[in-house]
Amino acid sequence: QVQLVESGGGLVQAGGSLRLSCAASGRAFGNYGMGWFRWAPGKEREFVAAISFSATSTRYADSVKGRFTITRDNDKDMVYLQMSSLKPEDTAIYYCAADWWGSTSNRESDYDYWGQGTQVTVSS
Repeated sequence: QVQLVESGGGLVQAGGSLRLSCAASGRAFGNYGMGWFRWAPGKEREFVAAISFSATSTRYADSVKGRFTITRDNDKDMVYLQMSSLKPEDTAIYYCAADWWGSTSNRESDYDYWGQGTQVTVSS
């Protein structure tokens, strides 16, 4: 079992930056691949970024490439999403998720544990 708690969301102007954090508790965090997804009203939840268990591989949605960076600190059981050059269309609830297989999957169904989410609002 892994419990995930996101933080760092808030209101920011377009062009600004935010860093989201995801704190994990439970067993063997370092074995899990970690991902960020987001959900906006009227849309389906979508993949944002993922990082492998060893942090040697990352994957990004095309919409955030070059603007967002996912990292992890296995010593602290943390994963981060640094978001820059934010746009109003980035407004969403952002969720952290853990994948037992340790990969960088972009499929929701591959993730076993989810956090409650943190709201990010980007004003124009």
